[in-house]
Amino acid sequence: MGVKTMLPNYELGFYALVVTCAVVYSGSGIFEASRDSMNRKAFRDGIKPGWHYFGRKMDVADFEWVMWFTSFRNVIVFALSGHVLFGKICSMTVPQHRAVVYMVYGALAVLGSMGLVYLMIILSHCLVLYSVALAKQKWLCYVAGLCCLASFKVEPFGSWQSGFVTGAFDLQDVLFYGGSTFTIMRCMSFALESSEKKEGIYSIFDLLKYNFYLPFFFFGPVMTFDQFHAQVRARELRRRDDEMRHIRVNALLHVGAIVAVDIFFHFFYILTLPSDLKFVTRLSDWSLAGLAYSNLVYDWVKAAVMFGVINTIARLDHLDPPQPPKCITMLYVFAETHFDRGINDWLCKYVYDHLGENHDNILKELLASVSTFAITTLWLGPCEIVYIWSVVNCFGLNFELWVQKFFQLGPFAKLEAKMSGAMSRRIRAAFGAVNFWAIVLYNIPALNSLDFALLVTKRLLVTGFPVSTLSIWFITYCGVQLIKERERILAIEGEEKGDKAKVE
Repeated sequence: MGVKTMLPNYELGFYALVVTCAVVYSGSGIFEASRDSMNRKAFRDGIKPGWHYFGRKMDVADFEWVMWFTSFRNVIVFALSGHVLFGKICSMTVPQHRAVVYMVYGALAVLGSMGLVYLMIILSHCLVLYSVALAKQKWLCYVAGLCCLASFKVEPFGSWQSGFVTGAFDLQDVLFYGGSTFTIMRCMSFALESSEKKEGIYSIFDLLKYNFYLPFFFFGPVMTFDQFHAQVRARELRRRDDEMRHIRVNALLHVGAIVAVDIFFHFFYILTLPSDLKFVTRLSDWSLAGLAYSNLVYDWVKAAVMFGVINTIARLDHLDPPQPPKCITMLYVFAETHFDRGINDWLCKYVYDHLGENHDNILKELLASVSTFAITTLWLGPCEIVYIWSVVNCFGLNFELWVQKFFQLGPFAKLEAKMSGAMSRRIRAAFGAVNFWAIVLYNIPALNSLDFALLVTKRLLVTGFPVSTLSIWFITYCGVQLIKERERILAIEGEEKGDKAKVE
């Protein structure tokens, strides 16, 4: 049934009330657990002194978040400020050469931060994949690109290359593997786009300008070569109406998100609590479910902040970068689950959509999803937890299609056709609620630990059955209905904008 089916306002109001009460109740349990565990010896490494005047300590278990706002903060501000300054001067004076300025500044920043040897390693991989692109054979581009990626992610090749980089500082490994793996993904995009170019091939300078765009170099997102090349070649740099206002608003929102996370970490120790399973087992089923869900929400916020800051810089450079990830709160479909929109766009264009075509055929979908998650496993770095994450998420993606195909069979299709649109929406939301928790449970192992994921699964499905299981399912059902209502409103607004554009 269509997404425009409307439910009564009183029903939606009831759903909103149920979800609000459940979130408050679950949050109060996590808050009490955080307060009671503040001085536990087991949490000494994850909780550090914070706001003494409030009597609160801070959760510092996330290495990335702490790194960004301590040791890497000044580096980020200095490097990106220089990029914005030189980019602005260039766009005002010689806009036709701005890509060259970005390349030179990016290469010098990489040289200054990581050294000459690292820069040579990056250039050597660029040269290898450029040489492969000359053959204009897609299969060869895939093979060469994946082999280069494996050389950074599979031992002993990764350690062998990193051993060439002399010196040692806190961020060396992060910058080394971040810049290296994103470089390979960009080089593969360049090679694959070059193989489709009808006449000639893009130059090596096009690849270097694409790869050494500093905001994307170390942490992404990956912007496919065709999009970057088309946008960076534009000579007339014009902004849309109110574009600068939107950029300023987004920048303020990201600052607000950073402050909100800092406040949140002083009162809710969502990252440190799961590290002590003995303590976590004392929590109620509601608090445990809220803790698992909060871990996914935080990871989304972290990705949204990181990519949001980078995207703001890119928009100042007159680029249209990949959008931030869709909020996990708004997800109940595996096909939309991703924390890095750039990597997702890359995988969809060159692997998933290429092999799965229209995603209606079960066998083609299985091949496409297995191939996609195989490359994702290599991208993340092969290890036990990544294997588990890949297998369960690949299964979830395919199971969605299997269930969809099953209910499209004649008897079920006729039964749904006899239902009202509202009843069909309610039934679909009930299945969506199950899918929502499958997404949460399948991603917790990668974000926290396998033991914690197994504990949550056991409590919600086995020891908590039937009271906790059915009540949390109903609350999630209410949340999915609210998501569907938002999707309905957005669909109507999009249709109205389309009709208005046709009239004009």
